[in-house]
Amino acid sequence: MAFTGPADQHTGKRSRPWLRMFAVGLALWVATVVITLGTRNTNLIPTIVLLGSFLVPATFVSWAFEHRHSGEVTGELVFRTFAVGGVLGVLGASLLESYLLHPSPWLFAGVGLIEEAVKLGALALLTRHLREKSLRDGLVLGASVGFGFAAFESAGYALTALFTQNGLSVLDLVTTELLRGLLAPFGHGLWTAILGAVLFSRSTRDHFLLTGRLLAAYLGVSLLHALWDSMNTIAVLITLVLTDQRVLAEGYLPQPTPAQVQLFTVVTWTGLAVISAIGLLWLGLLVRASRRQVAPVVVRGYPMATDARWWPTGRSPR
Repeated sequence: MAFTGPADQHTGKRSRPWLRMFAVGLALWVATVVITLGTRNTNLIPTIVLLGSFLVPATFVSWAFEHRHSGEVTGELVFRTFAVGGVLGVLGASLLESYLLHPSPWLFAGVGLIEEAVKLGALALLTRHLREKSLRDGLVLGASVGFGFAAFESAGYALTALFTQNGLSVLDLVTTELLRGLLAPFGHGLWTAILGAVLFSRSTRDHFLLTGRLLAAYLGVSLLHALWDSMNTIAVLITLVLTDQRVLAEGYLPQPTPAQVQLFTVVTWTGLAVISAIGLLWLGLLVRASRRQVAPVVVRGYPMATDARWWPTGRSPR
């Protein structure tokens, strides 16, 4: 379901700066971790946090930028949606979750609804002046906001993991960054890319339109988000049920016993895989729709775009 990437004018091969960026960044991160562990130089810890938290999100944004549709989607705009959109999303989610969800029995559902709403709002705010709003550009810019959110959130989780009861733990920091880097492509970036595509697909030159389709997409990605965040709890419940244990017998949800850990792990990763597959399938359908939207047709000997916005009258010929 990949987009068609740009070709190198001299070699005829696809240019992959995102791949070089990932390789160089990964090498620098590994070198920093090794040197930090070898020298115990705590001054290098911020470098580990920044490289580890931003490497995967920035790489995916670089890849997405290569497949933009409109020339209005510049590097400056992508950087702004990644950095400013990510920070706005994190700050907005933190404020709303603090005041609305603690304590709350609907914690995971609330987190999904709030975080997807603030990311969508940040995307609309930062791209409201675009004259051309295509589905593909919505994918790219939505992913940029989502990955920016993921990068700043991962930096926070990494710093939290660093501080333990026994002092600073670089190993816990590295483990957290590896896990979140592995899962990053299937979380915030994916969900906000879907929302961005739906938002842009029904928008006009001057306005974003609030439609039933956008509401359905928002509720859908919020549900995927909530299921993702609650998968640990769901896996515990399933594990207890399958092993004939009394659920909530003590008034709280117990942790898996050593004998249950293997089943718990399988259920957890299976659930995350299913959620990811649903999101990727949804994204794939939107990618196909974006290709149809900009696919050229020949009218009276001249190639024209099938998207009605390319026609002066605003209507495609029949």
